[in-house]
Amino acid sequence: MLIRQVGLCGSGRVSTEKKSKTAAGKFVPYRTVRLQMTYAFLRGTIILLASEPNQLHLSALDSDNFTVLQHPRHPNHRVRIKKSAFCDSTVNMYTGYLDVDAGAKHLFFYFFESRTDPARGPGCSSSVGLLMELGPCSIDMNSTSSNGTHWNPYSWNEAANIFFLDQPVGVGFSYADYGEIIQTTEEASKNVHAFITIFFETFTQFNGRPLHLSGESYGGRYLPVFASEIYDQNIIARREGRPVLNLQSVIIGNGNTGISMLYPGRYEIECGTAALETPFQSINICVQMKRALPRCQEHMRKNCIEQFDLINCRAAINFCDSELSTGMWASGRNVYDISKMCVGDDLCYDENTAIKDFLNLPETRELLGVETPNNFTPCSPEVGADFNAHMDKYNNPTEYHVAALLDRGVRVLIYAGTYDWQCNWVSNRMWVDALEWSGSDEYSKADWREWSVNARKAGEVKSSSFLTFATVKGAGHMMSFFSVPHDKPEESLAMIQRWLKHRSL
Repeated sequence: MLIRQVGLCGSGRVSTEKKSKTAAGKFVPYRTVRLQMTYAFLRGTIILLASEPNQLHLSALDSDNFTVLQHPRHPNHRVRIKKSAFCDSTVNMYTGYLDVDAGAKHLFFYFFESRTDPARGPGCSSSVGLLMELGPCSIDMNSTSSNGTHWNPYSWNEAANIFFLDQPVGVGFSYADYGEIIQTTEEASKNVHAFITIFFETFTQFNGRPLHLSGESYGGRYLPVFASEIYDQNIIARREGRPVLNLQSVIIGNGNTGISMLYPGRYEIECGTAALETPFQSINICVQMKRALPRCQEHMRKNCIEQFDLINCRAAINFCDSELSTGMWASGRNVYDISKMCVGDDLCYDENTAIKDFLNLPETRELLGVETPNNFTPCSPEVGADFNAHMDKYNNPTEYHVAALLDRGVRVLIYAGTYDWQCNWVSNRMWVDALEWSGSDEYSKADWREWSVNARKAGEVKSSSFLTFATVKGAGHMMSFFSVPHDKPEESLAMIQRWLKHRSL
């Protein structure tokens, strides 16, 4: 982290050699960097100073050994990172672990520098998103490549540096030594803030760079909470005269943020013309859904929204799922893209199995520096069950976090593909329209308009000073998927490039 020199310097000390045993039984040496703080008092303000000689640059990292980063303000966290040759040979790429709870839990991450400007800020995602959607390479489904992937010309690192974080513990290559897992979003937010802080304060080229948090699906729950933690910690840091993270925006694609609006939206996707010109669901099931919807909404309002009652809220959700979701699951259609039928595993894409097989190859694991003895897990039933036991996505309405971020000047982009059922565009539009915040009048008065890419209609957009909602016509949940004809990687990249440049969609 680069700080303007005031007169005194603190140190970043490098020491060697710790060793850690990998899953393959090899010992991997570590370099350890301990950030030691020195403070100067200037006109009553505490200023954090950095040591010029010992600050690190990413390019100095080893490709064989992990460098271990530690921070005095986060004594129970450390970051292990090394250079890798995975996926995109046109940029520098790094992998590693965020160790939390005094080293008992380990979150795996990938970091790709921008193809155009490595000085831009990062976001957060997952391994499946990397290889199936917006990452620098896509999984090879035809066995025509030499390394199992194809270069993705529409990767979001065309516009920015990107982190892909396997979060929470228990998914992807993230693991716990003793089987413990993260159980709530609020708990996970502490780890994400520590990770970004340690990274930014170690690698000084990112000092002050814009930070954008991006994700999809359950990211609609994660990201507003993560961003709120970063904002609140920035207030404390600023009060204490320490550097802050330059949080600029939150970007949510097909998210489940406004969970109370989910079921009316699903009804419109199945039984209306919000997605397809002709409804695909049977008339009898649509009538059943129409009759059940008011009761579902009333029970959710009383037991999940106005006040949270775990037992009664769970009963409401069980009723809503039974009456309003079973018809879709029985249809055999892809819940992430209703224009297709479900294939492969529960995620309805053959690519998901191919990604698991590829990431579980010994040579892939060795290249990435994977240390967990477990296989790659894109979605963990155990993690899902724990989050569900805590009713994580119901017990704290996440749209309140969105409103608070907007009130504090953090920009928010909500976008959704029109073919998604699971976290559909109608429900997202409904909660955004109903959002109570200081700029709601400006947003409600804004007009809907078309947005386009290369003179082709890409979707519709509504925007105010800080809040933008956009649809991507004909895209599913995996809207950035390079190898799926119905999805829209070119539109996805154009959207993020314009957003990061503060341009109108």
